[in-house]
Amino acid sequence: MDELMRSFHSVSDSNPIRLNNNTLIDLPDNIKTPTYDRSKLEAGIVHIGVGNFHRAHLSWYIHQLLERGLDQNWGIIGASVRPQDTEMREKLLAQDFLSTLIELDPEGNNHAEIVGSMIDYVPINSDNNALIQIMADPKIKIISMTITEGGYYQDSVSKQLDASHPDIRHDIQNPDKPKTVFGAMVAALNIRHRNGYGPFTGLCCDNLQGNGAVLANSVLSLARLRDAKLAEWIEENCSFPNSMVDCIVPATGTSEKELALSLGIDDEIPVTHENFRQWVIEDNFCAGRPKLELVGALFSNRVHQHETQKIRVLNGGHQILANSAEILGISKIHEAITNPIIAPFFEKVVEEEILPHIEELPDLSKSKYLDLIKNRFANPSVLDTVRRVAFDGSSRHPGFIIPSIIDGLNYKKSINGLALVEAAWARMCEGTREDGTKISPNDPSWSVLNKAAKEAKHKPEKWLELNNIYGGISENKIFASAFQKWLTRIYQHGIEQTINMYLSE
Repeated sequence: MDELMRSFHSVSDSNPIRLNNNTLIDLPDNIKTPTYDRSKLEAGIVHIGVGNFHRAHLSWYIHQLLERGLDQNWGIIGASVRPQDTEMREKLLAQDFLSTLIELDPEGNNHAEIVGSMIDYVPINSDNNALIQIMADPKIKIISMTITEGGYYQDSVSKQLDASHPDIRHDIQNPDKPKTVFGAMVAALNIRHRNGYGPFTGLCCDNLQGNGAVLANSVLSLARLRDAKLAEWIEENCSFPNSMVDCIVPATGTSEKELALSLGIDDEIPVTHENFRQWVIEDNFCAGRPKLELVGALFSNRVHQHETQKIRVLNGGHQILANSAEILGISKIHEAITNPIIAPFFEKVVEEEILPHIEELPDLSKSKYLDLIKNRFANPSVLDTVRRVAFDGSSRHPGFIIPSIIDGLNYKKSINGLALVEAAWARMCEGTREDGTKISPNDPSWSVLNKAAKEAKHKPEKWLELNNIYGGISENKIFASAFQKWLTRIYQHGIEQTINMYLSE
């Protein structure tokens, strides 16, 4: 991080400027600030889940349009249904919803900019009335979201809305005081339908296969449980385009805050991100949309192919790296991808067991895409942590790894390396590293995973009894046998020697 700070102009001899509208003019000259009049922006988007990724991605794309003097009616209002996001709202409110974005270039050509596309943040309350009312406002044309892969209340086997979940049951029984994003959306759409305000587009920005279809299913399933006619109106009038989003955005910690201070900016929640972005979207917006194609977004009817490639290679690749790295006490992703044991493991699994099931895209070959991902992972300026990447494996493995296992089994191809990936995850969830240090809980279902992992230490088949994760493949003899072999070897010989056994096969 010291080298990263030196790549910027030093401002250590002056006091950092507290970020807000009034101080933009006082920021150092090398910091790009909004050139548009934020007071004249009108809201057109409500975004639910204002984390780092949103502020480095969708918010940035809208900012770029505003910088061109375009789409002044597509300002963003932030929102959340989680009480724990109140702190984020308060911090953004204190700085007039401005965000510092710091682009981390591997060659050291870093730069920072202030993004001003967010103009408000809905108060967070238990009945979500404020969120419902703003989503019901006819000026709002898009409801976008980044609520994590595990936030859609999907049954992991049926892929349908889990109507038995307490939060969903609450929303069915209390439709005007919902707990979930989807309950709030249905309540808002009910108001819009009743008052003739027209529909909105639901835009998912999470890493899910067919993410628009997943969002549509969650909203429509809940609507049908409330009012069949309302559900019919939503299905006929609203749109839920699929999209593929891509940008590596580390969590904000002490180092990121210190980096912002070194630039002369006092921002409690700055965002660092790699020097790469991609957004592929279906052009299916029922109430209009910003001209995102003018600032680099790609509108395509091949979103599925793009997202399959990205989810299985980048997101799946993250899981290949992170679980083994955590066991070995490696803390950063760029250290994992350059590790002499983990790096060839990553390449062999991806080349032999993931890429064969991905369709070739005309603009970038599969081998070149893999090279791109390796280079992005190896960026030493992007201090992405193994812990962040390994978080919520109970959602990420079913979404990012298991589809490749299913394809391998269906097409009678090797799944040997992917079985080792799953064994490494099970070993990580046992809760200790090989040096004896403790791995802190890192999954919403950690207690369940930890219990199964400890049982699997002596009976590997116990891990595969996590049916909500593995479904039918737990009974496949080829996969089960390979998994049990690898987990046994990890405990007998350690992760490094086990990976070497796999590489020599």
